[in-house]
Amino acid sequence: MESRIEEAIKVLKMNDRGGYTVPTSRLYPYQWNWDSGFTALGIWHFNKWRAWLEITALLDAQWEDGMIPHIVFRQNDPDYFPGPMIWQTNTEPPSSGHSQPPVLASVILKLVEIGSGYDLRKAREVFPRLMAYHRWYASARDPRGTGVIGIIHPWESGRDNCPDWDIGMESIEVPADLMRYKRRDTAHVDSNQRPTQDQYDRFITIIQYGRQVGWNHHDIHSNGPFLMADPGVQFIFLRANRDLLELARRLELTDAYDEIQEWIQRVEDGCNWLWKDDIGGYCARDIRSGRFSDAITNASMLCFYGDVGSDEQRASMAAHCRRILNACRYGMPSWDPEHSDFESRRYWRGPVWAIMNHMITIGLADAGEDELANRIQSDTRQLVEMNGMAEYFDPMDGTGLGGMDFSWTAAIYLDQSRDGVAAHLQNAS
Repeated sequence: MESRIEEAIKVLKMNDRGGYTVPTSRLYPYQWNWDSGFTALGIWHFNKWRAWLEITALLDAQWEDGMIPHIVFRQNDPDYFPGPMIWQTNTEPPSSGHSQPPVLASVILKLVEIGSGYDLRKAREVFPRLMAYHRWYASARDPRGTGVIGIIHPWESGRDNCPDWDIGMESIEVPADLMRYKRRDTAHVDSNQRPTQDQYDRFITIIQYGRQVGWNHHDIHSNGPFLMADPGVQFIFLRANRDLLELARRLELTDAYDEIQEWIQRVEDGCNWLWKDDIGGYCARDIRSGRFSDAITNASMLCFYGDVGSDEQRASMAAHCRRILNACRYGMPSWDPEHSDFESRRYWRGPVWAIMNHMITIGLADAGEDELANRIQSDTRQLVEMNGMAEYFDPMDGTGLGGMDFSWTAAIYLDQSRDGVAAHLQNAS
């Protein structure tokens, strides 16, 4: 454990680019939205000032309308595709054209809970930015006020090539004039661990549409090539709103209460639209056609993190959790291992991700499902201690996959090992 703590700190320092952290060298050479949120949580355990700098650097890229983009391009690295010239958002700093799961408010509340007056002061400084971000999410991703949050690109879910998106992706017509491009990811990671070329063509088709409409998000929501409801973003946004409300209470910012409570009520009401009776669980759903995905994912398991569902629905989801954990050696896989589309090593079509396990564990513990929470937390620790700071892991044999020396994996390990981190730092001094 001691050596892994030292390794995790080293990884985060190695990926520091002077004010922001990249997920890993070469494969992801920029700042990513939810990566930075989780990374700040890990950095906080050994450098509180630097953790807050990570957060403020991300917020410096916030758009005028409140959106925090999913990638911030602080330099032009030709080793990455699609870079700033592909997105053409005309922002400063250059950024991508959509967002990612809004974990930032929840991370900041955690820093306040475990921190000091310094953290409370920093939270006060960034609170207006968080409000603007949540206001953007509520408006741009649910413009009709249905309570169902719609993502306009699979990348906005953070679960890029999950089979959840196959329904929406198959309806995308790749135009004959699709921009010519050369992928870079498969030069760094085995192609059997990455999205397919057909999927990538459809990813780029959505970006091309966004460019054509000047990244008008209401237009993209209404007319764009892809619009699906993601259990992950739905439950993360619900949790983030509740955590934002708790932040407002701790900061005594009473003027924010009503607006946040309205978001909470609306999104909570929208969650049941994602319940699929014949599966007995929460599944992704195409907003325009109403078609459901047909499997339980690690995002489905965030229902406990979002604190939703009747007693019967929660019992059904807990039963799915036990079944899936019994079907693999390490949980929680990103796709049901008993489903025909399961691929244990291909990105979000099967592997285990430490950041998803982190949120699932919190939710299960909050719901009193301690046995399941402890199993998943233990699996996360074992995977890292056996195979290091990999981007993701094979749920069947634990093999570390994707990018190595990965920031958010290191960060989650440090947060899980916080007592050990404190002892390590004390010994080092």
